[in-house]
Amino acid sequence: MHIHRTFWAKILNHSQVAEMLDWHGGSASKLWNVANYHSRQMWDETGEIPDVSDLNCKLKGHETYKGLHSQSSQRVLDELAEAFNSWYGKRKFDNRVNPPGYRKKNYYDRDGNRVHEEHPRSAVTWKQKGIRHDTKHNRFRLSKGANHKDHPRDWDYILVEYEVRDDAEVENIQQVRAAYNSPKEQWELHLVCKHEIETPESPGDETAGIDLGICNFAAVAYSAEQADLYPGNRLKQDGYYFPKEIAKCDDSGG
Repeated sequence: MHIHRTFWAKILNHSQVAEMLDWHGGSASKLWNVANYHSRQMWDETGEIPDVSDLNCKLKGHETYKGLHSQSSQRVLDELAEAFNSWYGKRKFDNRVNPPGYRKKNYYDRDGNRVHEEHPRSAVTWKQKGIRHDTKHNRFRLSKGANHKDHPRDWDYILVEYEVRDDAEVENIQQVRAAYNSPKEQWELHLVCKHEIETPESPGDETAGIDLGICNFAAVAYSAEQADLYPGNRLKQDGYYFPKEIAKCDDSGG
């Protein structure tokens, strides 16, 4: 069977690639904001939220979409669609929860007038078509967005040198995700690898039936006479509690 493992990687040539990663992180925030605005408009007009195919169709030709490799832009829209679906589900329990926020931070003068806004460094995900892996030298070539390919002194990709722990098997790369570590003020990589493992043999001939639910989130039956129940009261409580707490948080990303 196959499993996916994620490894943390340090960027060794950080000073050389940080500016370009900053630009791509900013581009991801801008695309998120444009797609968010479109989703809110559709919700206000129709009472429905667009799915990811609607967002791709609407925004594929937009200037912000070109700030990232096409698969990276698709991933931003995937994440926004997932966030809106999550918000829509939480509204069933509490209609006061807020939709996904915009990724920007506003700055004001002493009179309260906004003087400018900044887009935070959003994480950027590259999928297989946007990745070239040099296993011999521990380097990735990460494809740039079209808007950033004319930058002087650079190629059409970001050449990132990385370091992982000794026992990490970095092979069969599925995704490379660049995330900004604010406390450390630097970028880092999360490497998603596909590994094949042996399926363990069955420990016996007996079987168990599992029924998933709400009141009891799992009921495991070993026979007609023996079963274990796992109550879902706490899960239901969490389902009410956490959306309220999340709604209180600042989702500006700044």
